[in-house]
Amino acid sequence: MSEKNRYEAGFGSDAQKEPRRIVFITKKTSAKVKGEVGRQVMSYPQLILREAIAFEILTIVLVVIALLWDAPLEQLANPLLTPNPAKAPWYFLGLQELLHYFPPIVAGVLIPGLVVVALVFIPYFNVNIQGEPLWANHPRRRLNLFLGCIVVLLVFFGIYHAWTVIIPTVVISGLALTAYVPAAGRGRFLEFLGSRPLSWWVMTWFITVAIILTIVGTFFRGPGWSWVWPWR
Repeated sequence: MSEKNRYEAGFGSDAQKEPRRIVFITKKTSAKVKGEVGRQVMSYPQLILREAIAFEILTIVLVVIALLWDAPLEQLANPLLTPNPAKAPWYFLGLQELLHYFPPIVAGVLIPGLVVVALVFIPYFNVNIQGEPLWANHPRRRLNLFLGCIVVLLVFFGIYHAWTVIIPTVVISGLALTAYVPAAGRGRFLEFLGSRPLSWWVMTWFITVAIILTIVGTFFRGPGWSWVWPWR
């Protein structure tokens, strides 16, 4: 067997560096894989009792909130009197805010569809399984690719004037670029940013955009979905 295609067998192989396994089975032996058994606990009482306690605490908190504060219900629905603006539930206000900027096919179908497809397919790709920092290897090449992606996103959002998406994108990308610049005596915050992998940056950007869209749609949108200040 050539040196290039040589495979080493042994119990000390690293699954992250060499994710392939070859099992040699002879006539008198069978394949047997046994890993380390971690700490185990019983479902009862360790798990079920904790779930019951958490459920009781949540129920008590909800009952207390219901007794002290009235639900923000309006009058009976009147088909002749449509509220302006007609807002969706808070968990859909992010999508409704996107509909203010993008066409319905983009905000209601394309963007959510791409998010779902990404959540399904990304775990099947061998992307940074060691969790190394974003700028650990080939920083110059990664910087060029990162800047290219950011410019494409900002141009796309700028065409539709989606400022509520542009601002968090600029902030998150600015923090990532700050972590790229080497500085002597960097504080803990910069060291923390410098140790974050690409998946952390992408998820932070996604969560930040979702939170800002929901907040803007809840408190800063008035009649005709125009911008209003909450204290007015």
